[in-house]
Amino acid sequence: MPGSAAPTTTRCERREPTGGERGTAMLEADTGFTGSIPENYDRYMVPLIFEPYAADLAKRAASLSPRTVLEVAAGTGVVTRALAPKLPADATYVVTDLNQPMLDHARSRQGPDDRISWRQADALALPFEDAAFDLVCCQFGAMFFPDRSLAYREAKRVLKPGGVFLFSVWDRIEENAFADEVTNALAEMFPDDPPRFMARTPHGYHDTAVIRRDLEGAGFARVTIETKAEQSRASSPRIPAAAYCQGTVLRSEIEARDAGKLEAATDHAASAIAAKHGKGAVAAKIQAHIIAAMA
Repeated sequence: MPGSAAPTTTRCERREPTGGERGTAMLEADTGFTGSIPENYDRYMVPLIFEPYAADLAKRAASLSPRTVLEVAAGTGVVTRALAPKLPADATYVVTDLNQPMLDHARSRQGPDDRISWRQADALALPFEDAAFDLVCCQFGAMFFPDRSLAYREAKRVLKPGGVFLFSVWDRIEENAFADEVTNALAEMFPDDPPRFMARTPHGYHDTAVIRRDLEGAGFARVTIETKAEQSRASSPRIPAAAYCQGTVLRSEIEARDAGKLEAATDHAASAIAAKHGKGAVAAKIQAHIIAAMA
């Protein structure tokens, strides 16, 4: 759930996890951010959970004073919008995502900037020369990589010696209240086949020991991991319910179970959130890991 990578695919086949996916049973359909999902994702999810971390990641990135920046899994561009104003006038900033609809939406939200180039690219096979960038950044995309070890090796390959790979992943779903409450509410509605996208993929790569091992295995040194809590805020319980049910792949999972129950599922999730946080403005904890690894 990228500020995340989302290659376009509609298949729903199970496959065995590969490098860096230990303990995660991601489905191929988990990367299907298609149809109206990108627009709803940007409208609901970005202000709800991504903007605070984008501001933080942009601040950390700018403090490194990079002149050449690559962003992978840019999603709808929340980090791009936060980071571009902080980069020097002579910087070059390449923004990529595998999902063209997400990248198109990101470009449409960004003002004219000659420093920025946009390119559809696979994080597992980056179309760039070795040692081309001072910084590679990625917000909440690594959870979606089909082979994280390969993606990390690619990030290291395109970094200059001493360059930094800066990225974030969500902590476990129990530390992210709205996501957990929506997931539990949908399990009540579909008890025989509960939609588990949020727990399975966005919150499925949270073990810091595994993350560190994956990065070190890819050749990175000086790996630092900081766990950072923020507050997710919305004007009503309906906003987070719609964000998760209609702005993520949960929508596809709901509609696959009953195409006519999307609104009912959203209403049920909203009721669950209201029961815990009230019917007015709501706020709840979100938590993520911020990782920096030196090439």
